[in-house]
Amino acid sequence: MTERIFLSSPHMSDEGYEMDYVQQAFDTNWIAPLGENVNKFEEEFAEKVGIDHAAALSSGTAAIHLALKAAGVGEGDVVLCPTLTFSATINPIFYQNAEPVFIDSDEKTWNMSPAYLKQALEQYPNVKAVIVVHLYGLSADMDPIMEICKEYGVTVIEDAAESLGTYYKGQHTGTIGDYGIFSFNGNKIITTSGGGMLVSNNEEKIKKARYWATQSRDQARHYQHSEIGYNYRISNVVAGIGRGQLKVLNKRVEQKKNIFHHYKQELGHLEGISFMPENDWDDPNFWLSAMTINNGINPTIIMDELEKENIESRPVWKPMHLQPVFQQYHFVGDRTSERLFAKGVCLPSDTKLQNEDLLKITDVLKRIFY
Repeated sequence: MTERIFLSSPHMSDEGYEMDYVQQAFDTNWIAPLGENVNKFEEEFAEKVGIDHAAALSSGTAAIHLALKAAGVGEGDVVLCPTLTFSATINPIFYQNAEPVFIDSDEKTWNMSPAYLKQALEQYPNVKAVIVVHLYGLSADMDPIMEICKEYGVTVIEDAAESLGTYYKGQHTGTIGDYGIFSFNGNKIITTSGGGMLVSNNEEKIKKARYWATQSRDQARHYQHSEIGYNYRISNVVAGIGRGQLKVLNKRVEQKKNIFHHYKQELGHLEGISFMPENDWDDPNFWLSAMTINNGINPTIIMDELEKENIESRPVWKPMHLQPVFQQYHFVGDRTSERLFAKGVCLPSDTKLQNEDLLKITDVLKRIFY
């Protein structure tokens, strides 16, 4: 069996930046959920993406949860969210006893449709927040989304878990709405094995998020708690990995772009093949390279043929409104997301891929289509 080619796996820096910071945590014996690495990771991350404040947390899911809580989302409230995403975007809505309404995708971005967002806001009067996802590193069209949300007075939370390093009109995704969240899960463009970041220009809200994330422990000599809290803070060791990974973010984005453009150059001329949309206002990180098949070939055949060569690939996300756990909740749209799911394939986008790996992948695909 040949060595497996992964979709997107962890990639530590060649320079060993991560170990320097991890060693610092060990040298100071500060193996705890607080410490210098945590503080510096927050500062360096905020500076990198161009925002005032950041809170380092245990996961991107925790960041979404605290963003919803900071936005005042509670029982009986409606949260509008894209249907074409991973379930981690949706689950925290239920932590706050709120209800999702799923918004369909826009063909030109694969992300939340501004038109259907407006339709949903007209239809549901008790919307408290909107979660916008930047799918696979493609930016949603934020200007009309922000304009619509401002008109209706709802909070905007950007789920930028997949889009660290992506720019919308020159601004980092995750810094345009009221809150932004990022993920450092093992498959993300930079990783800490597990971890997340909540960012905002609202200092008081980020301070409050840190308070909630540390079990809502009040400032007192004894253990005192005035609110329900959570164990959501990141480890000082894990934050050290994040500090090192942040140093190679630009390099990883460049590698992801090269992978996408290789696929597009080698396969884009084939009949019925379309790649993720590119827009002049969007500078994506291309976290995953995805294509749709419109020539009658079932994407399952493509994934099966790749698997025979020990090459990992996956379907595009299955829309949330089709998931058994969420089927009873409302959906607004024309089922663009369903068509993308039915015809979409995510190709290996691992930044450790060598040129011979990319050629092998495209050779397998060409055999199917020729």
